[in-house]
Amino acid sequence: MFYHLFYPLTKYVSGFNIFQYITFRAASAAITALLISFILGPRVIRLLKKHQIGEEIREEGPETHKAKAGTPTMGGIIVLGAVVVPTLLWARLDNLYVQLVLLATVWMGVVGFIDDYLKVVKKLPKGLIGRYKMVGQLTLGAIVGLIILNSETFADVATKTTVPFFKNFNLDVGFLYVPLVMLVITATSNSVNLTDGLDGLAIGLIGIAATAWAGISYISGRVDFSEYLNIMYLPGAGELTIYCAALMGAALGFLWYNCYPAQVFLGDTGALALGGALGTLAILTKKELLLIIIGGVFVAESLSVILQVWSFKHRGKRIFLMAPLHHHFELKGLPEPKVVIRFWIVGILFALLSLTTFKIR
Repeated sequence: MFYHLFYPLTKYVSGFNIFQYITFRAASAAITALLISFILGPRVIRLLKKHQIGEEIREEGPETHKAKAGTPTMGGIIVLGAVVVPTLLWARLDNLYVQLVLLATVWMGVVGFIDDYLKVVKKLPKGLIGRYKMVGQLTLGAIVGLIILNSETFADVATKTTVPFFKNFNLDVGFLYVPLVMLVITATSNSVNLTDGLDGLAIGLIGIAATAWAGISYISGRVDFSEYLNIMYLPGAGELTIYCAALMGAALGFLWYNCYPAQVFLGDTGALALGGALGTLAILTKKELLLIIIGGVFVAESLSVILQVWSFKHRGKRIFLMAPLHHHFELKGLPEPKVVIRFWIVGILFALLSLTTFKIR
């Protein structure tokens, strides 16, 4: 909004020229997101406590988690506010990249909110039935995919995706593109949701991934940088940097309340929204396969659940003490904060590895 209000005034006041710079608006979005988190956080937490909207701990979960029962959940409302508002203020609102990532964030936030509401307020043990949740995820994927296919913005690259470590090679998936988008958004939102099991774990990893994607978005939208690194040039993708910066600021702000011992949990409201947003960022920057590296911890968490279920069903044995993977290390005797920090370190390593793929080709 600020870009549209102030940049046209450059011909009268030269200082307004600063609003054309993505770096300035990205930094401003990050600061705004952090401030919104600090202002909104205590108020939302008090409201959730007042209405007794607290987490119900699964009986089959680790014993140490029983003490967390009653901790306010649906804290994703804080993150959504701290991401959406700064993006609306500092990004160009006529940019399709920004419109689509905001659509994904809000859409999955609503799906997650309904799930949390049914579980916590209406006391339905399973919340939103799995197939209905899946319908929400797949529908969003279909909408995003079809918009990309029919938009002039993506005219030359609509069905293409970058293949890491390969130079001058972009895979064209053709008619499989929309199903691919549906798969990416569904898998990523569910993976982040599975990872959100320890204080600060998921939101910290989201902040790390957002930092990596801020860099990717910026260089993808610069003709000089993309040409130098020999990657796909995407005019307008640089505006996603503002969204990613807001996501970084929101992650840090929420971590203030979500670090061990957590004052509030993300809930499905936040986890599904952030997962959907992460998947959409990968789709919009044409780096769907790179998401496997940047989101390496999320992938490992999901695989641990899949392998555990498969092994128990077909062999009658468990591979891990408990799935997802973070619970396995908890039951091995590692304190929760140590598990979280080590997973963050691995997440940072994955993010750095993903950035090396631009030169190692």
